[in-house]
Amino acid sequence: MALRIPTADDLRQLAAANDFSLSPDEAADFAELMPAMFEALNGLDMAPAPAAPRKYTDRDPGARPATHDDRFNAFIRRCRVVGAPSGKLAGKRIGIKDNIGVAGVPMTCGSSVMEGYVPERDATLVARILDAGGVIVAKTNLDNFAFSGGGDTSSFGPTRNPHHLDHLAGGSSGGSAAALYYDDIDLTIGGDQGGSIRIPASWCGVVGLKPTHSLVPYTGCSGIDPTFDHAGPMGRTVADVALMLEVIAGADPDDPRQREVVVNPYTQALGHGVADKRIAVVREGFGLPVSEPDVDVAVNHAVEALREMGATVDEVSIPAHREADRIVWGLIAEGAAALVHGNGVGYHFKGYYDAGFASAFGRFRKAQGDDLPPTLKLVTIIGSYLNRRYHGRLYAKAQQLRPALRAAYDAVLDRYDALAMPTTPMKAHRYRPNLRPGEIITHGFAMTVNTAPFDMTGHPSISVPCAMSGGLPVGLMLTGRQFDEMALIAIAAAFERNVDWRRER
Repeated sequence: MALRIPTADDLRQLAAANDFSLSPDEAADFAELMPAMFEALNGLDMAPAPAAPRKYTDRDPGARPATHDDRFNAFIRRCRVVGAPSGKLAGKRIGIKDNIGVAGVPMTCGSSVMEGYVPERDATLVARILDAGGVIVAKTNLDNFAFSGGGDTSSFGPTRNPHHLDHLAGGSSGGSAAALYYDDIDLTIGGDQGGSIRIPASWCGVVGLKPTHSLVPYTGCSGIDPTFDHAGPMGRTVADVALMLEVIAGADPDDPRQREVVVNPYTQALGHGVADKRIAVVREGFGLPVSEPDVDVAVNHAVEALREMGATVDEVSIPAHREADRIVWGLIAEGAAALVHGNGVGYHFKGYYDAGFASAFGRFRKAQGDDLPPTLKLVTIIGSYLNRRYHGRLYAKAQQLRPALRAAYDAVLDRYDALAMPTTPMKAHRYRPNLRPGEIITHGFAMTVNTAPFDMTGHPSISVPCAMSGGLPVGLMLTGRQFDEMALIAIAAAFERNVDWRRER
């Protein structure tokens, strides 16, 4: 079907929407130019799209599991995609967060708005998992468009905490954390823009690693802002996470986020002790207005255990940590709004553009925009307002301030191998249905205060379970130098070997 040529009324309305008007001569001349311009655009529209590579054809898109088969509501879909017959992940059963493309398997981003969309191409990290012999057996539940840390905004229902079903798994990768409590899931993949791997890892008692920004390609994943989109592994053990990172890390010519990517043999860090490691306990990560005292106590016990294991442990002060929210919200608001206006794909980069996702998101958003979650509605409104009222100044300033925030952490990391603090200042939220929109927003972002700054700076950051308190897990977060995941894995694995975190505090 030919593209519709804009009418004279369309041109006038489009001009007004872009803050200018058309003179009578401009309107007449523009209208005359439209047919020739749209002849070229029609040619583009009719041109065959490049064939999407699909290396493995043993693909069963599956279906949504029955409630009795998924008591945590960790899955949006059970599926089966079989990769290579051998490799580092041979026989491993993998759950993929449902904002990451698996060719031939429906992808919802946790939202009814996207129902009916089926990716044609595997995300790069999915292709690498299949090449390594992994079998993808599930698409995991997530907060609606990944816009909450609460774990309760998915159109498919909240993800329940495996330790207490009346509590939440956390978000936005809650399904990827809770699914690890099923015997037929070995590893999962999550995404992290404000803490969305580490928050559910902490609340559910699993290991979650947000790698250095760009180490793991984001091609084929739905994001929020390419300057802080991250994807990474989640597992029951540090060894599992290190193994998955070896498979999915590395350069991808289709990912514009990447420059020089430093890849290491991550599993080789597993046997190292901590006698040569220096750990800085960041004072500003504790005693926050939203902090639960037992969480602070548990994490302090954890770092004391690392000291007893031979690590050098000192308390340090990084005042910039508590001021990072100005950068976080400066980037999230306008960055997310721009991506929404760019139909989830955006502009101005060299790399892979998912035309199918852009078309689906644009059509579904216009038809079902009211079904977007309050979190995304608010951010889109504020981001649009800031852009129109202040012309992108605040986003630009937040980008300009990122190097200083990174430098504040780097100044300490020049002397220490890792920063330590609670992953989240509180344990898992209790599930409360029928929250007002404002409550959904405040309780969906309150837990990001320690995690989100490291999305903005790009430092690698791992959450490892360190204690149980009141029947719920507590997470210790370790953050390291850029591309030095080896140090984090070594420390986290040593802690895991020597501390029984399941013992109640």
